[in-house]
Amino acid sequence: MTTHTSNEVNTPRFSGHQWMIVILLCGAQFMLALDFSILSVSLPVIGSELGFAFNDLQWIVTAFALPSGGLLLLFGRTADLYGRRSWFIAGMGLFTVASLVGGLAWSPAVLIAARAGQGLAAAMLTPAAMSLLTTSFNEGGLREKALGINGTLLSLGFLTGVVLGGVITDFTSWRVTLLINVPIGILAVIAAPILIRESRNAHAPRLDLVGAVTVTGGLLSVIFGITSAERNGWSSPVTLGSLALGVVLLIAFFLAESRVKDPLIDLGLLRKRSVSWANTMGLLTFSMMTGMVFLMTLYMQHVRDMTPLTTGFAFAALGVAAVLGGAVSARIVGALGVHKVLVIGLLLQGLSTAALVLLSQDSGLVLLLVATAVGGFGHLLAVVGYMITATSGVRDDQQGLATGMAYTAQQLGLTVGTPILGTIAAARMSSLGEGTAQDVATLSGAHLGVLVAGGVLLVGAVLAAVLLRPASAPSETATTAAAS
Repeated sequence: MTTHTSNEVNTPRFSGHQWMIVILLCGAQFMLALDFSILSVSLPVIGSELGFAFNDLQWIVTAFALPSGGLLLLFGRTADLYGRRSWFIAGMGLFTVASLVGGLAWSPAVLIAARAGQGLAAAMLTPAAMSLLTTSFNEGGLREKALGINGTLLSLGFLTGVVLGGVITDFTSWRVTLLINVPIGILAVIAAPILIRESRNAHAPRLDLVGAVTVTGGLLSVIFGITSAERNGWSSPVTLGSLALGVVLLIAFFLAESRVKDPLIDLGLLRKRSVSWANTMGLLTFSMMTGMVFLMTLYMQHVRDMTPLTTGFAFAALGVAAVLGGAVSARIVGALGVHKVLVIGLLLQGLSTAALVLLSQDSGLVLLLVATAVGGFGHLLAVVGYMITATSGVRDDQQGLATGMAYTAQQLGLTVGTPILGTIAAARMSSLGEGTAQDVATLSGAHLGVLVAGGVLLVGAVLAAVLLRPASAPSETATTAAAS
């Protein structure tokens, strides 16, 4: 039975039309992930050119992160109700216009507004594109192959954004990183109605306004609180107040949803272990990966005195390994099953991250390249595993919601990883005293951060092994991922 399942997964191939759908939808996800991080290394240049105050530079990233994470669940449900293709086209149109405005920005306010528009469009596009991808392919080999490609481009987009941002800024202008989206967006708007059929819930109920307001406000407050911690500290009134408000609103949301006839989110979906715990694993793998990249950036620039451009290229091994992971993920899923792939991915990422504690001030670049490559491969397996698990066994009319939840976990992971591990590293650095050299303190902080990250991932692997263990035989779960 296992051999048969493996062949079944490996045999299906995309038709030419299906390839075009995959390129369109996965390409959109790559573009969004890229834009999340592509301006990060260009912030000093942007600040000097447009006249940003130093403390306001972070808003270039935060303005994108807030709406893109806070509105995902609302827009995922809206796409289910009113048409996923229409929502995708509208989001792509908004993203194109916002990119044009951002590329031509003449003041800080204009650029911040454009980045917020990009984030709003990303919240529209992400669940729409993902649900169109899952509803375009039945559960099994083709869907898993499409999700593997999507996971590869998603992770690669974020990781290569830092590299490409530095290269483009050095050789042309930071404006090109935004303007390049314009022709791509126009092509996507033209191609979508030609390649993709409309998909929606045929019996659309009224939109749950109470649920929409509370969950959106709660997520926005939580994300704002986490991002502000990077600037103001975790004990600041702004951070604590935002987090407290977010928690209160989210509690109110769950209380309200249990009493609404047509809730924004079917709480029964959240009670499925395959949904709730798979998304937890997604949160862990993304947060610890982005946090590790941040710590290794500090190590390379402040301990090894590498330039930002060289630092970016040092992460190439991670990106190549992620691409390899995406290329072979469908075969590995077919051979081992989704559950084992998710656990193995978390284990590889956790062990390789913890191994970075062996880095020293004057040696360890080979270890860095190997460990980040292994971690990138494992991370990609974990991403594919959690995406398949979180969207399997879900009705087509709930795919927008399921994918919105999966990408909310991703967005929260991208947001919380750096401030959490950064705070841990900073606390270790402060404990060493003022007389400690900066490179020694930075290395010590990075060591503690990667140990924590590795430990969190290993705990996640154990939880995934126990709580997402398939109830049926492995041969049956290789393609169905029936983890609920």
